[in-house]
Amino acid sequence: MKKIYLAGGCFWGLEKYMSLIRGVTATEVGYANGSQPNPTYEQVCSGTTGHAETVEVTYDPQRVSLGFLIRMFFDAIDPTAVGRQDNDVGEQYRSGIYYADREDLSPIRVEVEALEARIGKKSAIEVNELTAYYSAEEYHQKYLDKNPNGYCHIGPAKMDKAAGAIVDPTRYARPSLSELKARLSDESWSVTMQNDTERPFTGEYSNHFKEGIYVDITTGEPLFSSRDKFDAGCGWPSFSQPIDPNVIREKEDLSLFRKRTETRSRIGDAHLGHVFDDGPRDKGGLRYCINSAALRFVPLEEMDEEGYGYLKGLFS
Repeated sequence: MKKIYLAGGCFWGLEKYMSLIRGVTATEVGYANGSQPNPTYEQVCSGTTGHAETVEVTYDPQRVSLGFLIRMFFDAIDPTAVGRQDNDVGEQYRSGIYYADREDLSPIRVEVEALEARIGKKSAIEVNELTAYYSAEEYHQKYLDKNPNGYCHIGPAKMDKAAGAIVDPTRYARPSLSELKARLSDESWSVTMQNDTERPFTGEYSNHFKEGIYVDITTGEPLFSSRDKFDAGCGWPSFSQPIDPNVIREKEDLSLFRKRTETRSRIGDAHLGHVFDDGPRDKGGLRYCINSAALRFVPLEEMDEEGYGYLKGLFS
């Protein structure tokens, strides 16, 4: 087991959020990198000890990577907020990543730099070696398990995303545009990179129901499972949900003189299609309408060979 220490607002919510991620084996809340030994909650809240409310995350590196945990952490916070998260204001609520193993510094920096490239500015997340950590009082441990209606600055939707996170983004990378242009068919290029739409009922997977998974054709990141595919009669592959809620990015689309929600892949930033609220009610009510040209199908019997064996439990 390995440990990483994460600070991001009130530790009640962040502890619950991190505990939901597969591969995390234990979580504890405490106070990190302050000047006063064994501080109390009241002393930390006074802002005079220099501590940050912090979650000690113990994880199995064979099941989840540090990079994955850090990306999930980024999704739970406002990375540009200085000395605050949501309604939590003060130095003790600052955002930070504190490492106990110096070998962790390199992957942490990689993720922070990638985050800052995405948001186009410097983040407010401090990255430091762990110099001190003290467990918080028992009252604060697993607070939201004890008090389900207690205060939490992380909303239910983000909690659901943490619980459903099974696809590790560090396994996949987007090739250069020149490489994609050379590798993709003309139609796949125009759909994924130029936001085009294939004609209905012409796509390879519009009437395809073999067991397996559908991955982003640009990066190989898993997106959808055949278990969630249904015939919507619209002429495009339709799914009730993605494999992992984190693999899909949504964007407002005002083209064609109407308001729609575009779907794009997480790692490849490839245009996939749109999501609508007219799907089967017994499956959640959503319809992910996806272009076949944005997908590649991996049959169930070939998932091990192609490195997707960790997802075969979807078909159990």
